[in-house]
Amino acid sequence: MVFAVGRPLLALITTRLISCRFSAMATADNWKNASSIYDFTVKDIKGNEVSLEKYKGHVCIIVNVASKCGLTATNYKELAELHDKYHESKGLRILAFPCNQFGGQEPGSSEDIVCFAMKNNANFDLFEKVDVNGDNASPLWKYLKSKQGGTLGNFIKWNFTKFVIDKNGQPVERHGPTDEPLKFEKNLEKYW
Repeated sequence: MVFAVGRPLLALITTRLISCRFSAMATADNWKNASSIYDFTVKDIKGNEVSLEKYKGHVCIIVNVASKCGLTATNYKELAELHDKYHESKGLRILAFPCNQFGGQEPGSSEDIVCFAMKNNANFDLFEKVDVNGDNASPLWKYLKSKQGGTLGNFIKWNFTKFVIDKNGQPVERHGPTDEPLKFEKNLEKYW
């Protein structure tokens, strides 16, 4: 049996299917179905939901941050430098996810984290504190680790693991905690 489906009904069905697909991405179980970072919704530092589709067409660096780590000063300084240098001219976006899983080095509240970032001239986008490893890891971080594995395993080793995302929302590089951001600045050029 063949049914004739009018354009309005077809548009409604398509919209509902797309809506179901994206709402499913928000769950911890379905991150494996993602085709890019744009399939994820996360919460910003104020608790507002943010679809990562807003970063479509931008090169991004996604990083887990901490305010009390031995790597904090260099990473915050250099990420802020990259942001200031390329945010307007090249559209670079830096997405910072506070994480307290490594030595309890991000113990503060969202307000504390924002104040710390402001004191360090970090004007990039801050998100709600997340876990990056374990059963409670953010679905986005599970996805990132699956696409760009690490040395000696895919798990995040420490604060300031950095993922470079191309303009199509694909993780294309992974840099470890001790990889200073300005050291891979030249790599970013191939993604503009």
